[in-house]
Amino acid sequence: MRAFLSARPSFAGLAVAAGLWLLAAAVTGLWPDRQAHRLTADFAAAQALFAGLLLASAIAGPRLGRFGVWLRRNAPRLSALPVLLAIWQIASAKTGWWPQPYFPPPQDLVDVYATDYARLWSSLRHSLLLLALGTGIGALIGFLTGVATGWSRGVGYWVHPVLRFIGPVPTTALIPLVLFAFPGTFSAGIFLIALATWFPVTVLTWSGVASVDSAYYDVARTLGADRRFLLLKVAVPASLPHVFVGLFMGLGNGISVLVVAEMLGVKDGLGYYLSWAQGWGAYGHLYAGLLLMALLFSAVTTLLFRTRDRLLSWQKGTVKW
Repeated sequence: MRAFLSARPSFAGLAVAAGLWLLAAAVTGLWPDRQAHRLTADFAAAQALFAGLLLASAIAGPRLGRFGVWLRRNAPRLSALPVLLAIWQIASAKTGWWPQPYFPPPQDLVDVYATDYARLWSSLRHSLLLLALGTGIGALIGFLTGVATGWSRGVGYWVHPVLRFIGPVPTTALIPLVLFAFPGTFSAGIFLIALATWFPVTVLTWSGVASVDSAYYDVARTLGADRRFLLLKVAVPASLPHVFVGLFMGLGNGISVLVVAEMLGVKDGLGYYLSWAQGWGAYGHLYAGLLLMALLFSAVTTLLFRTRDRLLSWQKGTVKW
């Protein structure tokens, strides 16, 4: 059991995971529901199929290559998921411990994805576009502002008061004012997300440029470097770890502002979808939107991590991996 709970690759771990998925399928398919749910049998069949795929992967062993290694490494997580699904299934559809319709079973979420995929896809595209434009603009302006602030005392003289004045104000508090000032909700949403991203990126970039070891500059000057070379080839690369910390913080702020803005003013996107579902009491749609939102933002954050790892692979002694 200790070997199974560890992160070491284990074929036995995959077999245990397959058994737990099969047990969850039996709970879903063989235990009668208190009230009819359209996709109960289909959901049970999908769980059983996944159990068969895991068992086949355990038998295939090393022939699966990297994918097999990934499966074996994540066997404990793949085992925990059917347990959680079975608890959810029992508490909602089988016993009614969780009152309906406020806590729908997992097959109801699958039903939402199967029937309301067009509206979910439209909301997903809108949120992605708004997030990409807002965080992209905010990150670019924040990076340029931070570099200029950390490099030039003259720029820092004027930027520091602005950062101290605007920084402590929550961006969400500006939503009523921004929605009134901008011609459309889409442009207002872009501005709010950009503002939420701009502040942490500016501060962390400024800190990174200002904290570069002076010995780097001395060595570069000895080799004949001019100011432009010192800025672009010394200061900016050495400050990139701080820049990525600011990007992570800015992305988190941007996501929070995106959801709130879509709920309060922007008439599209996942945040608006959640607000609509709550207003109509469509709790299956509400949880389906929340799950999709979690997967989307997790994927965006993972992509930023991968970008950081690739760009800063030469700084493994500086960055904590």
